[in-house]
Amino acid sequence: MQQLGLEGMPTRLFSCTPSRLTSWLDCPRRYRMTYLDRPPLQKGPAWAHNTVGAVAHLALARWWDLPEERRTGPAARGLLERAWQTDGFSDDEQAHRWKGFAGDMVERYADGLDPAEDPVGIERTVAFKTDTLAVSGRVDRVDRRGDELVVVDYKTGRSALTEDDARGSLALALYALACARTLRTPCTKVELHHLPSGKVLAWEHTPETLARHVRRAEAIATEAAAAKEELDEGGPADELFPPRPSSLCGWCDFSRHCPEGLAASGGPNKPWAGLAEERAPLDEVS
Repeated sequence: MQQLGLEGMPTRLFSCTPSRLTSWLDCPRRYRMTYLDRPPLQKGPAWAHNTVGAVAHLALARWWDLPEERRTGPAARGLLERAWQTDGFSDDEQAHRWKGFAGDMVERYADGLDPAEDPVGIERTVAFKTDTLAVSGRVDRVDRRGDELVVVDYKTGRSALTEDDARGSLALALYALACARTLRTPCTKVELHHLPSGKVLAWEHTPETLARHVRRAEAIATEAAAAKEELDEGGPADELFPPRPSSLCGWCDFSRHCPEGLAASGGPNKPWAGLAEERAPLDEVS
């Protein structure tokens, strides 16, 4: 880890979000292009599946701001329609069709919510520290269930999810720890709410499983910080931040800047290719 300039000073904490940590795991080159390169490289065009997810998240966040008597399914649809964007779609017809699909999705989901409930947090920023990490991030929703908190993460992709996705998610585990620390209330349960299917995939962490996720996060941070330190000292960028080429490189925002990724994927995917009509996207909006 990087040290502060004066001898005897404590180790500088590695400041990150869960997304930053998982980005290193996915591809160190993409990590460098996202977080370190200055000036930043130009990204590719917006993804349509990200547009769907972002607008659905926004509509559900605003839904909780409504008075209780107005928290209905049709109100959620109306919020989505007012916030709708067309970034990434192939044409107006496709964008209009997907506005209808997304409206159905959030209306059905909101109809299943209890309008009398008030979450502890909506789009809430939470944080915690360890001896080496300073983690922060924004949680879609934080519920109170009895004397404990529950992390709720919306998913809008068409890919099927399982309980293992909730159990193995580094981000959700770190969010649980951050909620407990920030809100000073126990938090060990995490939930993925898959809006297209209405399924809820839940996992109850133990102190041991949370500790394993923290150790994993600290190991990732140590690798990433060491690579940056060598880069700052003039080390070779391509060796310190190697690509991990695969067919999934077609979903990378920076694939046009990466010869290995272009060769592995055959070129960037179309911006609308992650919609259900085509292939499933590499990443879901979180």
